[in-house]
Amino acid sequence: MNRLITDIEQEEQVPVADMSEPEVRKPVNKVRRGFLSIISGGFLEGENTIKSLPFLLYVAFLGMLYIANGYYAHSRLKDLDSLDNSITELRTQYIIAKDKLMYLSKESEVNKATGVSGPKEAVVPPAKIIVYNSNTKKR
Repeated sequence: MNRLITDIEQEEQVPVADMSEPEVRKPVNKVRRGFLSIISGGFLEGENTIKSLPFLLYVAFLGMLYIANGYYAHSRLKDLDSLDNSITELRTQYIIAKDKLMYLSKESEVNKATGVSGPKEAVVPPAKIIVYNSNTKKR
């Protein structure tokens, strides 16, 4: 009889929260389980990991090549931009020099530059010279 009383007293001492509905644990979904496996490193324990290691290394190598190609393309674009800027600057210098040459090669500017000893402006307009050969017909 003593045992029954002690058993009843122990059951009465059980917390109220335990007497409520039993707690149902939600199953962990596959995405969360996979993410936790990656974080904890548990995916490296399986035998399938060793079998797929060459493929993983190949994918990692391709990823590094992809990143390196991006850096290379970016540097090429920077070089092209700098070359475009220098071409634009050189074209501007060419146009300025050509304009200056055209201005300085005018007859009035040549006369100013040469002064008294240089060529003089013609006062009489040029005349047309016609030469007749005895072999050709006269017109």
